[in-house]
Amino acid sequence: MADMRNDPVAVIGLGRFGTALALELVRRGTEVLAIDHRPKVVQSLAGQITHIATADATDPEALRQLGLPDFYRAVCAIGSDLEASILASSLLVELEIEDIWAKAVSRQHGRILSRIGVQHVVFPEHDMGERVAHLVSGRMLDYLEVDENFVLVKTLPPKEYVGTPLGESSLRRKYGVTVVAVKRPGEEFTYATAETELGYGDVIIVSGRTDQVERFAELP
Repeated sequence: MADMRNDPVAVIGLGRFGTALALELVRRGTEVLAIDHRPKVVQSLAGQITHIATADATDPEALRQLGLPDFYRAVCAIGSDLEASILASSLLVELEIEDIWAKAVSRQHGRILSRIGVQHVVFPEHDMGERVAHLVSGRMLDYLEVDENFVLVKTLPPKEYVGTPLGESSLRRKYGVTVVAVKRPGEEFTYATAETELGYGDVIIVSGRTDQVERFAELP
Protein backbone atom coordinates (compact mmCIF):
# COMPACT_ATOMS: atom_id res chain seq x y z
CA MET A 1 0.00 0.00 0.00
CA ALA A 2 1.28 3.46 -0.88
CA ASP A 3 2.22 5.93 1.83
CA MET A 4 -0.86 8.19 2.10
CA ARG A 5 0.35 10.49 4.86
CA ASN A 6 0.88 13.38 2.44
CA ASP A 7 -2.21 12.79 0.32
CA PRO A 8 -4.55 15.80 0.42
CA VAL A 9 -7.41 15.81 2.93
CA ALA A 10 -10.74 17.61 2.60
CA VAL A 11 -12.03 19.04 5.88
CA ILE A 12 -15.69 20.07 5.89
CA GLY A 13 -16.82 22.33 8.74
CA LEU A 14 -14.52 24.82 10.44
CA GLY A 15 -15.77 24.96 13.99
CA ARG A 16 -13.28 24.44 16.83
CA PHE A 17 -12.69 20.78 15.98
CA GLY A 18 -12.49 21.21 12.22
CA THR A 19 -10.24 24.26 12.44
CA ALA A 20 -7.84 22.58 14.88
CA LEU A 21 -7.74 19.49 12.68
CA ALA A 22 -7.13 21.42 9.46
CA LEU A 23 -4.38 23.57 10.99
CA GLU A 24 -2.62 20.58 12.52
CA LEU A 25 -2.71 18.74 9.18
CA VAL A 26 -1.21 21.80 7.50
CA ARG A 27 1.48 22.00 10.20
CA ARG A 28 2.35 18.36 9.47
CA GLY A 29 2.81 19.13 5.78
CA THR A 30 -0.47 17.68 4.52
CA GLU A 31 -2.30 19.50 1.75
CA VAL A 32 -5.74 20.50 3.00
CA LEU A 33 -8.91 21.69 1.30
CA ALA A 34 -11.02 23.34 4.01
CA ILE A 35 -14.70 24.07 3.42
CA ASP A 36 -17.23 26.05 5.44
CA HIS A 37 -20.47 27.83 4.59
CA ARG A 38 -19.62 30.94 6.63
CA PRO A 39 -17.64 33.55 4.67
CA LYS A 40 -16.28 35.25 7.82
CA VAL A 41 -14.83 31.98 9.12
CA VAL A 42 -13.25 31.21 5.74
CA GLN A 43 -11.81 34.71 5.50
CA SER A 44 -10.29 34.50 8.98
CA LEU A 45 -8.39 31.31 8.08
CA ALA A 46 -7.43 32.19 4.51
CA GLY A 47 -3.88 33.14 5.48
CA GLN A 48 -3.31 29.89 7.36
CA ILE A 49 -4.86 27.34 4.99
CA THR A 50 -3.92 27.71 1.34
CA HIS A 51 -6.89 25.86 -0.13
CA ILE A 52 -10.05 27.08 1.57
CA ALA A 53 -13.50 27.73 0.17
CA THR A 54 -16.92 29.01 1.13
CA ALA A 55 -19.45 26.40 0.05
CA ASP A 56 -22.55 24.48 1.09
CA ALA A 57 -21.29 20.97 1.85
CA THR A 58 -24.83 19.58 1.51
CA ASP A 59 -24.86 20.58 -2.18
CA PRO A 60 -23.45 17.74 -4.31
CA GLU A 61 -22.66 20.03 -7.23
CA ALA A 62 -20.65 22.37 -4.98
CA LEU A 63 -18.54 19.45 -3.74
CA ARG A 64 -17.96 18.22 -7.28
CA GLN A 65 -16.86 21.68 -8.41
CA LEU A 66 -14.35 21.75 -5.55
CA GLY A 67 -12.89 18.45 -6.74
CA LEU A 68 -14.01 16.27 -3.84
CA PRO A 69 -14.37 13.13 -6.03
CA ASP A 70 -10.58 13.25 -6.52
CA PHE A 71 -9.88 13.02 -2.78
CA TYR A 72 -9.02 9.73 -1.10
CA ARG A 73 -9.61 11.11 2.43
CA ALA A 74 -12.20 13.49 3.79
CA VAL A 75 -13.38 14.59 7.23
CA CYS A 76 -16.87 15.86 8.00
CA ALA A 77 -16.23 17.99 11.08
CA ILE A 78 -19.76 19.40 11.28
CA GLY A 79 -21.18 18.70 14.73
CA SER A 80 -23.90 21.05 15.93
CA ASP A 81 -26.09 20.80 12.80
CA LEU A 82 -26.98 17.11 12.71
CA GLU A 83 -28.90 17.32 9.46
CA ALA A 84 -26.00 19.03 7.68
CA SER A 85 -23.56 16.53 9.17
CA ILE A 86 -25.55 13.55 7.94
CA LEU A 87 -26.23 15.07 4.50
CA ALA A 88 -22.61 16.08 3.95
CA SER A 89 -21.34 12.69 5.13
CA SER A 90 -23.77 10.86 2.85
CA LEU A 91 -22.53 12.95 -0.09
CA LEU A 92 -18.95 11.94 0.69
CA VAL A 93 -20.11 8.33 0.54
CA GLU A 94 -21.94 8.94 -2.77
CA LEU A 95 -18.81 10.54 -4.20
CA GLU A 96 -17.05 7.24 -3.39
CA ILE A 97 -14.37 8.79 -1.21
CA GLU A 98 -12.63 5.75 0.23
CA ASP A 99 -11.51 6.98 3.63
CA ILE A 100 -14.21 9.05 5.37
CA TRP A 101 -14.03 10.39 8.92
CA ALA A 102 -16.88 12.20 10.65
CA LYS A 103 -17.46 13.92 13.96
CA ALA A 104 -20.42 12.77 16.04
CA VAL A 105 -21.96 14.53 19.04
CA SER A 106 -23.92 11.56 20.38
CA ARG A 107 -24.00 7.78 20.12
CA GLN A 108 -27.19 7.95 18.06
CA HIS A 109 -25.57 10.44 15.69
CA GLY A 110 -22.55 8.13 15.42
CA ARG A 111 -24.72 5.10 14.63
CA ILE A 112 -26.43 6.97 11.80
CA LEU A 113 -23.08 8.04 10.35
CA SER A 114 -21.82 4.46 10.48
CA ARG A 115 -24.98 3.14 8.81
CA ILE A 116 -24.68 5.51 5.87
CA GLY A 117 -21.15 4.31 5.20
CA VAL A 118 -18.74 6.49 7.21
CA GLN A 119 -15.72 4.32 8.06
CA HIS A 120 -14.44 6.29 11.05
CA VAL A 121 -16.72 8.02 13.55
CA VAL A 122 -15.10 10.13 16.26
CA PHE A 123 -16.54 11.64 19.43
CA PRO A 124 -14.14 14.50 20.32
CA GLU A 125 -16.09 15.98 23.23
CA HIS A 126 -16.99 12.62 24.77
CA ASP A 127 -13.50 11.19 24.36
CA MET A 128 -11.80 14.28 25.78
CA GLY A 129 -14.26 14.45 28.66
CA GLU A 130 -13.62 10.81 29.51
CA ARG A 131 -9.86 11.30 29.32
CA VAL A 132 -9.89 14.39 31.54
CA ALA A 133 -12.18 12.64 34.05
CA HIS A 134 -9.60 9.89 34.46
CA LEU A 135 -6.81 12.42 34.95
CA VAL A 136 -8.75 14.61 37.41
CA SER A 137 -10.05 11.77 39.54
CA GLY A 138 -6.85 9.79 40.09
CA ARG A 139 -3.06 9.58 39.97
CA MET A 140 -2.80 9.17 36.19
CA LEU A 141 -0.62 11.64 34.28
CA ASP A 142 -2.07 10.74 30.89
CA TYR A 143 -4.68 8.35 29.53
CA LEU A 144 -5.18 6.85 26.06
CA GLU A 145 -8.00 4.47 25.12
CA VAL A 146 -6.56 2.16 22.48
CA ASP A 147 -9.66 0.00 22.11
CA GLU A 148 -13.04 -0.30 23.77
CA ASN A 149 -11.60 -1.98 26.84
CA PHE A 150 -7.83 -1.53 26.52
CA VAL A 151 -5.85 1.52 27.59
CA LEU A 152 -2.36 2.95 27.91
CA VAL A 153 -1.76 5.08 30.99
CA LYS A 154 1.15 7.23 32.13
CA THR A 155 1.45 7.14 35.91
CA LEU A 156 3.85 6.84 38.85
CA PRO A 157 5.02 3.45 40.17
CA PRO A 158 3.27 2.23 43.33
CA LYS A 159 5.53 2.03 46.37
CA GLU A 160 5.24 -1.75 46.67
CA TYR A 161 6.87 -2.21 43.24
CA VAL A 162 9.80 0.17 43.73
CA GLY A 163 13.17 -1.60 43.86
CA THR A 164 11.94 -5.01 42.64
CA PRO A 165 12.78 -6.27 39.11
CA LEU A 166 9.58 -6.39 37.07
CA GLY A 167 10.19 -10.02 36.23
CA GLU A 168 10.01 -10.88 39.95
CA SER A 169 7.13 -8.57 40.84
CA SER A 170 4.18 -10.81 39.79
CA LEU A 171 2.58 -7.54 38.73
CA ARG A 172 0.92 -9.00 35.64
CA ARG A 173 -0.47 -11.98 37.54
CA LYS A 174 -1.80 -9.85 40.39
CA TYR A 175 -3.16 -6.87 38.46
CA GLY A 176 -3.28 -8.01 34.83
CA VAL A 177 -1.23 -5.05 33.60
CA THR A 178 2.11 -4.67 31.84
CA VAL A 179 4.69 -1.95 32.37
CA VAL A 180 5.63 -1.01 28.81
CA ALA A 181 8.15 1.78 29.32
CA VAL A 182 9.96 3.70 32.07
CA LYS A 183 11.28 7.26 32.23
CA ARG A 184 13.95 8.02 34.82
CA PRO A 185 14.22 11.60 36.11
CA GLY A 186 16.01 13.69 33.50
CA GLU A 187 16.05 10.88 30.94
CA GLU A 188 13.90 9.71 28.03
CA PHE A 189 11.45 6.81 28.02
CA THR A 190 12.98 3.37 27.48
CA TYR A 191 11.30 -0.01 27.05
CA ALA A 192 10.82 -1.94 30.27
CA THR A 193 12.31 -5.42 30.59
CA ALA A 194 12.09 -8.21 33.17
CA GLU A 195 15.29 -6.79 34.75
CA THR A 196 13.95 -3.24 35.04
CA GLU A 197 13.68 -1.95 38.59
CA LEU A 198 11.31 0.93 39.21
CA GLY A 199 12.46 3.82 41.35
CA TYR A 200 10.91 6.78 43.14
CA GLY A 201 10.57 9.65 40.70
CA ASP A 202 10.15 7.35 37.71
CA VAL A 203 7.25 7.75 35.31
CA ILE A 204 5.87 4.56 33.79
CA ILE A 205 3.56 3.64 30.91
CA VAL A 206 1.21 0.79 31.73
CA SER A 207 -1.08 -1.17 29.41
CA GLY A 208 -4.04 -3.43 30.13
CA ARG A 209 -7.79 -3.67 30.47
CA THR A 210 -9.41 -0.43 31.58
CA ASP A 211 -10.60 -1.63 34.99
CA GLN A 212 -7.29 -3.34 35.77
CA VAL A 213 -5.17 -0.35 34.82
CA GLU A 214 -7.42 1.99 36.81
CA ARG A 215 -7.10 -0.24 39.89
CA PHE A 216 -3.30 -0.38 39.49
CA ALA A 217 -3.00 3.39 39.05
CA GLU A 218 -4.79 3.99 42.34
CA LEU A 219 -2.21 2.06 44.36
CA PRO A 220 -0.26 4.32 46.73
